[in-house]
Amino acid sequence: MQTELQQVRAFNRTVTQRLGVLNERYLGRDRPLAESRLLFEIGLKGAPVRELRARLGLDSGFVSRMLRALERKRLATTLRRPGDDGRVRFARLTRSGIAELQRLNTLSDELARSMLTPLGKKGAQRLLSAMAEVERLLRASSVEVAPADPLSPEAQQCRDQYFGELASRFRGGFDGGLEAAVLQSFVPPRGVLLIAWLFAEAIGCGALRALQPGIGEIRHLWISPKMRGLGVGRRLLDELERAARKRQLRAVRLDTNESLDEAIGLYRASGYREIAPYNDNRYAHYWFEKSLS
Repeated sequence: MQTELQQVRAFNRTVTQRLGVLNERYLGRDRPLAESRLLFEIGLKGAPVRELRARLGLDSGFVSRMLRALERKRLATTLRRPGDDGRVRFARLTRSGIAELQRLNTLSDELARSMLTPLGKKGAQRLLSAMAEVERLLRASSVEVAPADPLSPEAQQCRDQYFGELASRFRGGFDGGLEAAVLQSFVPPRGVLLIAWLFAEAIGCGALRALQPGIGEIRHLWISPKMRGLGVGRRLLDELERAARKRQLRAVRLDTNESLDEAIGLYRASGYREIAPYNDNRYAHYWFEKSLS
């Protein structure tokens, strides 16, 4: 493990040096990288300050200090928009800020070009492919899983995307309204709903409920298509199983549709065995169970 840790640290040192992150005047401008990144996140349309904090993964004090620095340089302003919650601040770029953002984008393109050109066509393609893979894996490692209110807007957003996908993949469509009756069964202590977050975005969900004494049921396991193949689904499934063990359930069950090949593969690879139908779900073709003892 120590060798792997050293490799990660060496990678971080090389990347930060090559990108000029260590320079307080990033890309030769009058600010460090963090402030330049904040300009980029505010963008041409502006953004709520709390959304900027979530996107960047920074605490409110640090973001506020950077915004004040940009305001002193007359590159950005913060205001409260009419009709919004009075506590919500909104950040916008000034005319000078927009010009500076355009300049930063030009300089960033030049930096990227300086990384690709010396490698030639084949070398550049290798680097681009490696960058794409590293970015996906780093995004996956940034995912956090946390319990959520089953009736919250975030939970509803996940279900809407999940049900929409089922409707497009199932033969004959899918009626998500039939699932409304089970939402209360996900409320603790009987059950739990977990949401997978990538910074401020909900990119997956899964729910557990008590089905009968000692037996739990996993429902609504969904991962955003852009995050599939990175182990997020397996991680959510593991967390749901952990929640089942905390509730002293000795086994968990689930059902799935024949069109969901990736889900079927995940369940089988995770130790679930096929069993006889335990419900009358008209959309189910497979029923699985896993012992937790």
